[in-house]
Amino acid sequence: ENKREVLASWNNSSPLCSWTGVTCGHKQERVISLDVGGFKLAGAISPSIGNLSFLRSLNLADNSFGSTIPQEVGMLFRLQYLNMSFNLLQGRVPRSLSNCSRLSTLDLSSNGLEHSVPSELGSLSKLSILYLNSNNLTGKFPASFGNLTSLLKLDFAYNHIEGEIPEDVARLTQMVFFQISQNSFSGVFPPALHNISSLESLSLGGNSFSGELRADFGDHLPNLRTLLLGSNHFTGAIPRTLANMTTLGRFDISSNNLTGSIPLSFGNLPNLRWLGIGVNSLGTNSFRDLEFIGALTNCTRLEFLDAGYNRLRGELPASTANLSTKLTSLTLGENLISGTIPHDIGNLISLQALSLETNMLTGELPVSFGKLLEMQVLDLYSNAISGELPSYFDNMTQLQKIHLNSNSFQGRIPRSLGRCRNLLDLWIDTNRLNGTIPQEILQIPSLAYLDLSNNLLTGPFPEEVGKLELLVGLGASNNRLSGQIPQTLGDCLSVEFLYLQGNSFDGAIPDISRLVSLANVDFSSNNLSGRIPLYLANLPLLRNLNLSMNNFEGRVPTKGVFRNATSVYVFGNKNLCGGIREMQLKPCIVHATPRPRKPLSLRKKIASGVGIGLALLLLFIIVAALCWFKKRRNKKKNNATGSNPSDSTTLGMFYEK
Repeated sequence: ENKREVLASWNNSSPLCSWTGVTCGHKQERVISLDVGGFKLAGAISPSIGNLSFLRSLNLADNSFGSTIPQEVGMLFRLQYLNMSFNLLQGRVPRSLSNCSRLSTLDLSSNGLEHSVPSELGSLSKLSILYLNSNNLTGKFPASFGNLTSLLKLDFAYNHIEGEIPEDVARLTQMVFFQISQNSFSGVFPPALHNISSLESLSLGGNSFSGELRADFGDHLPNLRTLLLGSNHFTGAIPRTLANMTTLGRFDISSNNLTGSIPLSFGNLPNLRWLGIGVNSLGTNSFRDLEFIGALTNCTRLEFLDAGYNRLRGELPASTANLSTKLTSLTLGENLISGTIPHDIGNLISLQALSLETNMLTGELPVSFGKLLEMQVLDLYSNAISGELPSYFDNMTQLQKIHLNSNSFQGRIPRSLGRCRNLLDLWIDTNRLNGTIPQEILQIPSLAYLDLSNNLLTGPFPEEVGKLELLVGLGASNNRLSGQIPQTLGDCLSVEFLYLQGNSFDGAIPDISRLVSLANVDFSSNNLSGRIPLYLANLPLLRNLNLSMNNFEGRVPTKGVFRNATSVYVFGNKNLCGGIREMQLKPCIVHATPRPRKPLSLRKKIASGVGIGLALLLLFIIVAALCWFKKRRNKKKNNATGSNPSDSTTLGMFYEK
């Protein structure tokens, strides 16, 4: 039903008690229940809600109600059930709710409520369920809540409540569910909780609790099924008395500061399904640190085991292959584990994630790996595993992440990897792989990250790379690849990181102008040539560009990423010029181009000819006149006397010239 269908029945032409979501009592026909949960309603909750004085149940959950909770809700003294979860409510939790003395369930979770939890709610003696999780509540845990002796479930998770848990909580002896994770609580493990033997689920994760857990911890909470203490500051050892909690199914104490050995008594927990002890400092620097794995083979329901990021030493025991066949996730990474992967690891037929990264494992990948058909994540990064990459990956079609980088694998990249059609990450860099890049791995439609760097790969980069439409990161640096970088690279429109440095690529940079998400590009130490494309300056997200040690020539752009000399590297290209001053490149020489002469028009040609003719005529007249004058002067000289010779010499010399 949608909002329109719901409100269609809410009109004066039909009886109130027939409206959708409205229930009336049989005798007085007064509204006793209003249930519009999930009807996609919005707006503010009307204060008139307080007029429904016979209301016993009010469900406004999973809508888009905003503003504050009206104080008038406190007038509903018959109310037993109130659910306003999953809305957009803000402001305070109304103190007036304490007037609803018959209230059994109060759920205000998943809103934006603020300020402290009102202590007045501690008077609701019949309250059995209180959910205030996923809000923005602050302040401290009200001591008055120790009066809620009927309380069965309390959830304050995902708020900002601080301080210690008051001793008054010890009076909540019927409590079965207590969750205050992801807050700012502090102090030691609340002693009051040891007195609530009825507890079945206890979650204190994501706070700032500290100190050691009591050695008799497991003797006081025999009914616990879920114990979540992760992401705190607990120290000391894991209590061995946890083995007395035989109903325990989920135990998480990861991301603390625990030390010592992992109790073998975990093997006495027949219902254990989840064991999270990673990200601590567990281990005794002894080759017996991994004996707990053998003990856990008794836990036939185990589905999740995380002991990664500790200080566990020793060889990976063969008993690892005898863990529960229901195991879906096994994490032992970031330890000091040596030896080889058990050859029967394929017995763990339900395994979806195997993380053994950053250890000291040697040997080859066992053949039985090919039986792990449910595998999605295989992380063996940074070990010393050798041999060739197996061809059985074509059977492991569910694989999403393969991290085999920083090992000693050799040989060719198997073409069968191309059949892993769900693959997101393929990291096989920093090995000794040789041969060419198989085009099959460049046709995996889901591939987002491909790293082939630091190997011995040869030949050209296949043009099929253009089919990787979802590719975000590509690394093929420090190999022996040659030829031109394929033009099809410009079709990988999602690429952000591109590392092809340290090869023998030649030719020009391909057209990657459409790769507007590019942030980091490294083409350095190749044989690339030509001009630096101007469009690189227009890529909006480009932050780092390395074109050094190539044969580029011409002018370096000055816009975009090229405005920052610390973001662009172009050294080792002797024919580059220009760029910003900080790059210290030679200036580009500008050659002036002579202006071409325009051909004369006919009119100009005639005028030019006439001008030349007149000039020649004038010159002829002048010469003739001079000759006549000289002849006349010589004749007078023969008849006259007493004349100055210097005058004729000077003047005569001038004319003769």
